[in-house]
Amino acid sequence: MSKPVREVALEILLQIEKSQAYSNLLLNQTVNRTKLDPRDVGLLTEIVYGTIQRRDTLDYYLQSFVKKGVPSLQDWVKVLLRLSVYQIAYLDRVPERAVIHEAVAIAKKRGHKGISGMVNGVLRSIQREGLPSLAQIKDETERIALEYSYPVWLVKRWVGQYGLDETREMCQSSLEPPNVTVRVNQVKASVEEALLLLEQEGLQVKHGDLSPDAIIVEKGNVFQTNTYKKGYVTAQDESSMLVGRAVGAKPGMTVADTCAAPGGKSTHIAEQMDDTGTVLSFDLHDHKVKLIHDQTKRLGLSCIQAEAMDTRKIHEKVKEQFDRVLVDAPCSGFGVIRRKPDIKWSKREKDIKAIKNIQQEILQAVAPFVKQGGTLIYSTCTVDKDENEESVANFLAEHPDFQLDKTLKDRLPEKALGRYVEGMVTILPQDFQTDGFFIASLIKQ
Repeated sequence: MSKPVREVALEILLQIEKSQAYSNLLLNQTVNRTKLDPRDVGLLTEIVYGTIQRRDTLDYYLQSFVKKGVPSLQDWVKVLLRLSVYQIAYLDRVPERAVIHEAVAIAKKRGHKGISGMVNGVLRSIQREGLPSLAQIKDETERIALEYSYPVWLVKRWVGQYGLDETREMCQSSLEPPNVTVRVNQVKASVEEALLLLEQEGLQVKHGDLSPDAIIVEKGNVFQTNTYKKGYVTAQDESSMLVGRAVGAKPGMTVADTCAAPGGKSTHIAEQMDDTGTVLSFDLHDHKVKLIHDQTKRLGLSCIQAEAMDTRKIHEKVKEQFDRVLVDAPCSGFGVIRRKPDIKWSKREKDIKAIKNIQQEILQAVAPFVKQGGTLIYSTCTVDKDENEESVANFLAEHPDFQLDKTLKDRLPEKALGRYVEGMVTILPQDFQTDGFFIASLIKQ
Protein backbone atom coordinates (compact mmCIF):
# COMPACT_ATOMS: atom_id res chain seq x y z
CA MET A 1 0.00 0.00 0.00
CA SER A 2 1.41 3.39 -0.96
CA LYS A 3 1.84 6.20 1.57
CA PRO A 4 -0.62 9.11 1.64
CA VAL A 5 0.53 11.94 -0.63
CA ARG A 6 0.94 14.44 2.23
CA GLU A 7 3.20 12.04 4.13
CA VAL A 8 5.38 11.66 1.03
CA ALA A 9 5.46 15.45 0.68
CA LEU A 10 6.57 15.77 4.31
CA GLU A 11 9.45 13.34 3.76
CA ILE A 12 10.64 15.18 0.64
CA LEU A 13 10.45 18.59 2.33
CA LEU A 14 12.36 17.30 5.36
CA GLN A 15 15.17 16.03 3.16
CA ILE A 16 15.36 19.42 1.42
CA GLU A 17 15.33 21.20 4.79
CA LYS A 18 18.05 19.04 6.33
CA SER A 19 20.39 18.24 3.46
CA GLN A 20 19.80 21.05 0.94
CA ALA A 21 18.72 18.43 -1.61
CA TYR A 22 17.50 19.87 -4.92
CA SER A 23 13.71 19.86 -4.92
CA ASN A 24 13.30 19.03 -8.62
CA LEU A 25 15.68 16.03 -8.52
CA LEU A 26 14.32 14.69 -5.25
CA LEU A 27 10.73 15.02 -6.41
CA ASN A 28 11.46 13.16 -9.66
CA GLN A 29 13.30 10.39 -7.80
CA THR A 30 10.46 10.01 -5.31
CA VAL A 31 7.76 9.87 -7.99
CA ASN A 32 9.73 7.17 -9.83
CA ARG A 33 10.35 5.16 -6.64
CA THR A 34 6.99 5.30 -4.85
CA LYS A 35 3.70 3.70 -5.86
CA LEU A 36 1.71 6.91 -5.81
CA ASP A 37 -1.52 7.02 -7.75
CA PRO A 38 -0.73 9.04 -10.90
CA ARG A 39 -3.55 11.40 -9.95
CA ASP A 40 -1.68 12.24 -6.73
CA VAL A 41 1.57 13.21 -8.48
CA GLY A 42 0.18 16.63 -9.40
CA LEU A 43 -0.91 17.30 -5.80
CA LEU A 44 2.46 16.14 -4.48
CA THR A 45 4.31 18.46 -6.87
CA GLU A 46 2.03 21.36 -5.93
CA ILE A 47 2.50 20.83 -2.20
CA VAL A 48 6.28 20.42 -2.36
CA TYR A 49 7.02 23.35 -4.65
CA GLY A 50 4.36 25.56 -3.07
CA THR A 51 5.58 24.96 0.47
CA ILE A 52 9.17 25.78 -0.51
CA GLN A 53 8.13 28.84 -2.53
CA ARG A 54 5.95 30.23 0.28
CA ARG A 55 8.13 29.20 3.24
CA ASP A 56 8.53 32.56 4.99
CA THR A 57 4.93 33.60 4.33
CA LEU A 58 3.73 30.33 5.88
CA ASP A 59 5.96 30.86 8.95
CA TYR A 60 4.54 34.38 9.30
CA TYR A 61 1.01 32.98 9.25
CA LEU A 62 1.91 30.28 11.78
CA GLN A 63 3.76 32.57 14.19
CA SER A 64 0.53 33.97 15.68
CA PHE A 65 -0.77 30.48 16.48
CA VAL A 66 2.33 28.74 17.89
CA LYS A 67 2.81 29.78 21.53
CA LYS A 68 6.60 29.46 21.69
CA GLY A 69 7.14 30.52 18.07
CA VAL A 70 7.79 28.55 14.89
CA PRO A 71 11.58 28.16 15.54
CA SER A 72 10.79 26.21 18.73
CA LEU A 73 9.12 23.39 16.79
CA GLN A 74 10.80 20.14 15.79
CA ASP A 75 11.69 20.18 12.09
CA TRP A 76 9.10 17.61 11.07
CA VAL A 77 6.32 19.38 13.01
CA LYS A 78 7.26 22.73 11.50
CA VAL A 79 7.27 21.31 7.97
CA LEU A 80 3.99 19.45 8.55
CA LEU A 81 2.32 22.68 9.67
CA ARG A 82 3.79 24.60 6.73
CA LEU A 83 2.51 22.17 4.11
CA SER A 84 -0.89 22.07 5.81
CA VAL A 85 -1.23 25.86 5.95
CA TYR A 86 -0.07 26.06 2.32
CA GLN A 87 -3.01 23.89 1.31
CA ILE A 88 -5.48 25.87 3.46
CA ALA A 89 -4.23 29.23 2.17
CA TYR A 90 -3.56 28.51 -1.50
CA LEU A 91 -5.32 25.34 -2.69
CA ASP A 92 -9.04 26.02 -3.03
CA ARG A 93 -9.79 22.55 -4.38
CA VAL A 94 -8.54 20.79 -1.21
CA PRO A 95 -11.13 20.73 1.63
CA GLU A 96 -9.74 22.17 4.86
CA ARG A 97 -11.17 19.30 6.90
CA ALA A 98 -9.20 16.80 4.78
CA VAL A 99 -5.99 18.78 5.26
CA ILE A 100 -6.45 18.94 9.05
CA HIS A 101 -7.54 15.30 9.38
CA GLU A 102 -4.48 14.01 7.50
CA ALA A 103 -2.06 16.36 9.30
CA VAL A 104 -3.31 15.07 12.67
CA ALA A 105 -3.05 11.45 11.46
CA ILE A 106 0.58 12.02 10.38
CA ALA A 107 1.36 13.73 13.70
CA LYS A 108 -0.08 10.77 15.64
CA LYS A 109 1.99 8.37 13.56
CA ARG A 110 5.27 10.28 13.94
CA GLY A 111 4.91 11.79 17.42
CA HIS A 112 3.03 11.56 20.70
CA LYS A 113 -0.50 12.60 21.62
CA GLY A 114 0.59 16.07 22.76
CA ILE A 115 2.08 16.89 19.35
CA SER A 116 -0.97 15.69 17.42
CA GLY A 117 -3.15 17.77 19.77
CA MET A 118 -0.99 20.84 19.14
CA VAL A 119 -1.12 20.34 15.35
CA ASN A 120 -4.89 19.97 15.53
CA GLY A 121 -5.22 23.07 17.73
CA VAL A 122 -3.06 25.27 15.51
CA LEU A 123 -4.84 24.28 12.29
CA ARG A 124 -8.31 24.54 13.85
CA SER A 125 -7.47 28.03 15.13
CA ILE A 126 -6.34 29.10 11.66
CA GLN A 127 -9.52 27.63 10.18
CA ARG A 128 -11.61 29.53 12.73
CA GLU A 129 -9.78 32.87 12.93
CA GLY A 130 -8.30 33.19 9.43
CA LEU A 131 -4.77 34.20 8.47
CA PRO A 132 -3.08 37.36 9.80
CA SER A 133 -2.78 40.30 7.39
CA LEU A 134 0.50 41.44 5.88
CA ALA A 135 -0.75 45.03 5.78
CA GLN A 136 0.62 45.75 9.26
CA ILE A 137 4.19 45.49 7.89
CA LYS A 138 5.04 49.11 7.11
CA ASP A 139 8.44 48.71 5.42
CA GLU A 140 7.63 48.04 1.76
CA THR A 141 10.75 45.98 1.09
CA GLU A 142 10.05 43.74 4.06
CA ARG A 143 6.41 43.40 3.03
CA ILE A 144 7.42 42.29 -0.49
CA ALA A 145 9.83 39.78 1.05
CA LEU A 146 7.11 38.30 3.27
CA GLU A 147 4.27 38.49 0.76
CA TYR A 148 6.20 36.59 -1.92
CA SER A 149 8.44 34.70 0.50
CA TYR A 150 11.93 35.91 -0.36
CA PRO A 151 14.94 36.60 1.85
CA VAL A 152 14.92 40.29 2.81
CA TRP A 153 18.57 40.68 1.71
CA LEU A 154 17.72 39.50 -1.81
CA VAL A 155 14.68 41.78 -2.15
CA LYS A 156 16.77 44.75 -0.95
CA ARG A 157 19.43 43.85 -3.48
CA TRP A 158 16.94 43.71 -6.35
CA VAL A 159 15.22 46.92 -5.26
CA GLY A 160 18.63 48.60 -5.48
CA GLN A 161 19.17 47.19 -8.98
CA TYR A 162 15.66 47.32 -10.48
CA GLY A 163 13.42 49.42 -8.21
CA LEU A 164 10.39 48.42 -6.15
CA ASP A 165 7.91 47.79 -8.96
CA GLU A 166 10.17 45.55 -11.08
CA THR A 167 11.24 43.65 -7.96
CA ARG A 168 7.65 43.04 -6.89
CA GLU A 169 6.78 41.74 -10.37
CA MET A 170 9.87 39.52 -10.40
CA CYS A 171 9.03 38.00 -7.01
CA GLN A 172 5.39 37.52 -7.95
CA SER A 173 6.13 35.89 -11.30
CA SER A 174 8.47 33.33 -9.73
CA LEU A 175 5.51 31.85 -7.82
CA GLU A 176 3.73 30.99 -11.06
CA PRO A 177 4.29 27.52 -12.57
CA PRO A 178 6.72 27.45 -15.50
CA ASN A 179 5.68 26.48 -19.00
CA VAL A 180 6.85 23.14 -20.36
CA THR A 181 8.77 24.13 -23.48
CA VAL A 182 10.78 22.21 -26.05
CA ARG A 183 13.15 23.32 -28.78
CA VAL A 184 12.69 21.87 -32.25
CA ASN A 185 15.72 20.13 -33.74
CA GLN A 186 15.57 21.80 -37.13
CA VAL A 187 18.14 19.39 -38.58
CA LYS A 188 15.30 16.85 -38.46
CA ALA A 189 12.10 18.89 -38.78
CA SER A 190 10.60 22.35 -39.05
CA VAL A 191 8.61 23.80 -36.15
CA GLU A 192 5.37 23.21 -38.06
CA GLU A 193 6.28 19.57 -38.69
CA ALA A 194 7.17 19.04 -35.02
CA LEU A 195 3.89 20.63 -33.91
CA LEU A 196 2.00 18.22 -36.17
CA LEU A 197 3.93 15.19 -34.90
CA LEU A 198 3.17 16.08 -31.27
CA GLU A 199 -0.50 16.73 -32.03
CA GLN A 200 -0.71 13.34 -33.73
CA GLU A 201 0.53 11.80 -30.47
CA GLY A 202 -2.31 13.45 -28.57
CA LEU A 203 -0.55 16.48 -27.08
CA GLN A 204 -1.94 19.99 -26.93
CA VAL A 205 0.84 22.29 -28.19
CA LYS A 206 1.39 25.75 -29.62
CA HIS A 207 4.16 28.03 -30.92
CA GLY A 208 6.48 29.54 -28.33
CA ASP A 209 6.01 33.14 -27.22
CA LEU A 210 9.64 34.26 -27.45
CA SER A 211 11.93 31.94 -29.41
CA PRO A 212 11.22 30.94 -33.03
CA ASP A 213 12.53 27.43 -32.19
CA ALA A 214 10.10 26.89 -29.30
CA ILE A 215 6.98 24.84 -28.74
CA ILE A 216 4.89 25.24 -25.57
CA VAL A 217 3.32 22.02 -24.32
CA GLU A 218 -0.07 22.87 -22.82
CA LYS A 219 -1.25 19.32 -22.17
CA GLY A 220 0.39 15.90 -22.26
CA ASN A 221 3.76 14.39 -21.34
CA VAL A 222 6.11 15.34 -24.17
CA PHE A 223 8.97 13.25 -22.77
CA GLN A 224 7.02 10.02 -23.31
CA THR A 225 6.39 10.74 -26.99
CA ASN A 226 8.19 9.19 -29.94
CA THR A 227 8.74 12.72 -31.23
CA TYR A 228 10.94 13.38 -28.20
CA LYS A 229 12.58 9.95 -28.08
CA LYS A 230 13.53 10.16 -31.76
CA GLY A 231 15.18 13.53 -31.27
CA TYR A 232 12.81 15.89 -33.03
CA VAL A 233 12.55 18.06 -29.90
CA THR A 234 14.48 18.61 -26.68
CA ALA A 235 13.66 20.31 -23.38
CA GLN A 236 14.78 23.93 -23.04
CA ASP A 237 13.35 27.16 -21.67
CA GLU A 238 12.58 29.83 -24.27
CA SER A 239 14.95 32.46 -22.88
CA SER A 240 17.74 29.87 -22.81
CA MET A 241 17.12 29.21 -26.51
CA LEU A 242 18.16 32.79 -27.26
CA VAL A 243 21.75 31.97 -26.27
CA GLY A 244 22.25 29.63 -29.23
CA ARG A 245 20.90 32.32 -31.54
CA ALA A 246 23.20 34.90 -29.94
CA VAL A 247 26.22 32.72 -30.71
CA GLY A 248 25.41 33.10 -34.40
CA ALA A 249 27.36 30.02 -35.47
CA LYS A 250 27.32 29.13 -39.16
CA PRO A 251 27.91 25.79 -40.93
CA GLY A 252 31.57 24.76 -40.91
CA MET A 253 32.63 26.96 -37.97
CA THR A 254 34.56 25.84 -34.90
CA VAL A 255 32.80 26.60 -31.61
CA ALA A 256 33.71 25.98 -27.97
CA ASP A 257 30.96 25.66 -25.36
CA THR A 258 32.96 25.90 -22.16
CA CYS A 259 30.37 25.15 -19.43
CA ALA A 260 28.20 22.90 -21.52
CA ALA A 261 26.27 20.33 -19.46
CA PRO A 262 23.64 19.07 -19.89
CA GLY A 263 24.14 20.07 -23.53
CA GLY A 264 21.12 22.16 -24.45
CA LYS A 265 23.10 25.05 -25.90
CA SER A 266 25.78 22.87 -27.53
CA THR A 267 23.13 20.90 -29.39
CA HIS A 268 21.29 24.08 -30.40
CA ILE A 269 24.54 25.49 -31.83
CA ALA A 270 25.18 22.23 -33.71
CA GLU A 271 21.67 22.33 -35.15
CA GLN A 272 22.20 25.89 -36.35
CA MET A 273 25.43 24.76 -38.01
CA ASP A 274 23.42 22.02 -39.77
CA ASP A 275 25.60 19.50 -37.91
CA THR A 276 28.75 20.54 -39.79
CA GLY A 277 31.97 22.03 -38.48
CA THR A 278 32.99 21.30 -34.87
CA VAL A 279 31.46 22.03 -31.47
CA LEU A 280 33.78 21.27 -28.55
CA SER A 281 31.72 20.92 -25.37
CA PHE A 282 33.48 21.03 -22.03
CA ASP A 283 32.22 20.49 -18.50
CA LEU A 284 33.91 19.96 -15.19
CA HIS A 285 32.45 16.55 -14.27
CA ASP A 286 32.45 13.22 -16.13
CA HIS A 287 28.87 12.38 -15.14
CA LYS A 288 27.71 15.69 -16.62
CA VAL A 289 29.63 15.09 -19.82
CA LYS A 290 27.67 11.84 -20.13
CA LEU A 291 24.49 13.94 -20.22
CA ILE A 292 25.90 15.81 -23.22
CA HIS A 293 26.74 12.53 -24.97
CA ASP A 294 23.26 11.15 -24.27
CA GLN A 295 21.52 14.24 -25.60
CA THR A 296 23.75 14.42 -28.68
CA LYS A 297 23.01 10.78 -29.48
CA ARG A 298 19.23 11.18 -29.08
CA LEU A 299 19.19 14.25 -31.33
CA GLY A 300 21.29 12.49 -33.97
CA LEU A 301 24.10 15.08 -34.04
CA SER A 302 27.66 14.14 -34.98
CA CYS A 303 29.69 17.39 -34.88
CA ILE A 304 29.81 17.67 -31.06
CA GLN A 305 32.89 16.46 -29.19
CA ALA A 306 32.35 16.46 -25.41
CA GLU A 307 34.92 15.93 -22.69
CA ALA A 308 35.46 16.67 -19.00
CA MET A 309 37.69 19.67 -18.36
CA ASP A 310 38.03 22.58 -15.96
CA THR A 311 37.67 25.46 -18.38
CA ARG A 312 39.97 27.56 -16.21
CA LYS A 313 42.74 25.17 -17.36
CA ILE A 314 41.76 25.15 -21.03
CA HIS A 315 45.32 26.06 -22.04
CA GLU A 316 46.53 22.65 -20.83
CA LYS A 317 44.48 20.71 -23.41
CA VAL A 318 43.42 23.06 -26.20
CA LYS A 319 45.75 24.75 -28.69
CA GLU A 320 43.50 26.04 -31.49
CA GLN A 321 41.36 29.17 -31.54
CA PHE A 322 37.62 29.27 -32.23
CA ASP A 323 35.22 31.32 -34.32
CA ARG A 324 32.82 31.40 -31.40
CA VAL A 325 33.32 30.74 -27.69
CA LEU A 326 30.34 30.41 -25.36
CA VAL A 327 30.68 30.89 -21.61
CA ASP A 328 27.32 29.96 -20.10
CA ALA A 329 28.78 30.77 -16.73
CA PRO A 330 28.18 29.32 -13.27
CA CYS A 331 25.89 31.76 -11.46
CA SER A 332 23.53 32.21 -8.53
CA GLY A 333 20.63 30.90 -10.62
CA PHE A 334 18.25 33.64 -9.46
CA GLY A 335 16.58 33.61 -12.88
CA VAL A 336 15.30 30.04 -12.47
CA ILE A 337 13.71 30.29 -9.01
CA ARG A 338 10.35 29.44 -10.59
CA ARG A 339 11.77 25.98 -11.45
CA LYS A 340 14.08 25.59 -8.45
CA PRO A 341 12.51 27.50 -5.54
CA ASP A 342 15.04 26.19 -3.01
CA ILE A 343 17.69 28.43 -4.65
CA LYS A 344 16.40 31.49 -2.79
CA TRP A 345 16.95 29.76 0.56
CA SER A 346 20.25 28.03 -0.20
CA LYS A 347 22.15 31.05 -1.57
CA ARG A 348 23.70 33.80 0.59
CA GLU A 349 24.79 37.27 -0.44
CA LYS A 350 28.43 36.36 0.15
CA ASP A 351 28.07 33.55 -2.43
CA ILE A 352 27.65 36.12 -5.22
CA LYS A 353 31.18 37.46 -4.80
CA ALA A 354 32.65 33.94 -4.90
CA ILE A 355 30.61 33.09 -8.00
CA LYS A 356 31.66 36.31 -9.71
CA ASN A 357 35.32 35.44 -9.10
CA ILE A 358 34.82 32.08 -10.85
CA GLN A 359 33.10 33.83 -13.77
CA GLN A 360 36.08 36.13 -14.18
CA GLU A 361 38.55 33.24 -14.00
CA ILE A 362 36.70 31.44 -16.80
CA LEU A 363 36.49 34.54 -18.99
CA GLN A 364 40.20 35.25 -18.46
CA ALA A 365 41.07 31.66 -19.37
CA VAL A 366 39.06 31.47 -22.61
CA ALA A 367 39.83 34.94 -24.00
CA PRO A 368 43.04 33.85 -25.80
CA PHE A 369 41.12 31.10 -27.59
CA VAL A 370 38.80 33.46 -29.47
CA LYS A 371 39.99 34.14 -33.03
CA GLN A 372 40.62 37.70 -34.12
CA GLY A 373 37.24 38.89 -35.39
CA GLY A 374 35.58 36.04 -33.50
CA THR A 375 32.86 36.32 -30.86
CA LEU A 376 32.79 35.57 -27.15
CA ILE A 377 29.26 35.05 -25.81
CA TYR A 378 28.72 35.35 -22.07
CA SER A 379 25.40 34.19 -20.57
CA THR A 380 23.90 33.43 -17.17
CA CYS A 381 20.55 32.29 -15.79
CA THR A 382 20.61 34.99 -13.12
CA VAL A 383 19.17 38.50 -12.95
CA ASP A 384 21.84 39.86 -10.61
CA LYS A 385 23.66 42.80 -12.19
CA ASP A 386 26.92 42.07 -10.36
CA GLU A 387 27.09 38.68 -12.07
CA ASN A 388 25.92 40.11 -15.39
CA GLU A 389 26.70 43.68 -16.49
CA GLU A 390 29.41 44.11 -13.86
CA SER A 391 31.15 40.86 -14.82
CA VAL A 392 31.21 41.99 -18.45
CA ALA A 393 32.49 45.47 -17.48
CA ASN A 394 35.27 43.96 -15.35
CA PHE A 395 36.36 41.70 -18.20
CA LEU A 396 36.35 44.51 -20.77
CA ALA A 397 38.37 46.76 -18.45
CA GLU A 398 41.18 44.18 -18.50
CA HIS A 399 40.81 43.16 -22.17
CA PRO A 400 40.88 46.20 -24.45
CA ASP A 401 41.07 43.85 -27.45
CA PHE A 402 37.40 42.96 -26.88
CA GLN A 403 34.41 45.24 -27.36
CA LEU A 404 30.65 44.90 -27.08
CA ASP A 405 29.03 43.51 -30.21
CA LYS A 406 26.39 45.92 -31.52
CA THR A 407 25.13 43.31 -33.99
CA LEU A 408 23.78 41.04 -31.20
CA LYS A 409 20.32 42.58 -31.63
CA ASP A 410 20.20 41.35 -35.24
CA ARG A 411 20.39 37.73 -34.06
CA LEU A 412 17.58 37.96 -31.51
CA PRO A 413 13.78 38.17 -31.89
CA GLU A 414 12.64 41.79 -31.88
CA LYS A 415 10.33 41.22 -28.91
CA ALA A 416 13.33 40.12 -26.79
CA LEU A 417 15.01 43.52 -27.13
CA GLY A 418 12.98 45.43 -24.54
CA ARG A 419 15.94 45.50 -22.14
CA TYR A 420 18.67 45.47 -24.80
CA VAL A 421 21.63 47.78 -24.17
CA GLU A 422 24.40 47.75 -26.82
CA GLY A 423 25.62 44.17 -27.01
CA MET A 424 23.79 42.98 -23.88
CA VAL A 425 20.25 41.84 -23.21
CA THR A 426 18.41 40.92 -20.02
CA ILE A 427 15.22 38.86 -19.86
CA LEU A 428 13.42 39.12 -16.51
CA PRO A 429 11.07 36.28 -15.49
CA GLN A 430 7.97 38.49 -15.72
CA ASP A 431 8.74 39.67 -19.28
CA PHE A 432 7.62 36.47 -21.04
CA GLN A 433 6.97 34.05 -18.15
CA THR A 434 10.29 32.38 -18.95
CA ASP A 435 13.48 31.94 -16.94
CA GLY A 436 15.44 35.09 -16.20
CA PHE A 437 18.49 35.29 -18.46
CA PHE A 438 21.37 37.57 -19.40
CA ILE A 439 23.37 37.46 -22.65
CA ALA A 440 26.33 39.58 -23.76
CA SER A 441 28.21 39.36 -27.05
CA LEU A 442 31.83 40.54 -27.31
CA ILE A 443 33.95 40.81 -30.49
CA LYS A 444 37.70 40.29 -30.42
CA GLN A 445 39.49 42.99 -32.41
